[in-house]
Amino acid sequence: MDEELTQHCAEREAILARLRTMLVDDLRVRVEPEQIDLDAPLFGTGLGLDSIDAVELVVAIESAFGLRFPEEQTGPWRFRTVHSLLELVLDPPEGSRP
Repeated sequence: MDEELTQHCAEREAILARLRTMLVDDLRVRVEPEQIDLDAPLFGTGLGLDSIDAVELVVAIESAFGLRFPEEQTGPWRFRTVHSLLELVLDPPEGSRP
């Protein structure tokens, strides 16, 4: 693997680990971080988060990754799964970086 790809994979893994830990520590998801499926729904029958958790999640991600999401950029489609959170952090919407 070339160095750039290796670095990209390492960055993805670090962000993923941080997101999973955030879900367990900050939002009290009751599974081990490494057991959280990337494609499990965050809300409802998936990880069981609710609307208050959604607000806490936005604040936690903004704080942890130095982002500021414009209100119109934080629709539910961006917070469907852990994978969508990972993509959001890796490629935030325009205007999210201070």
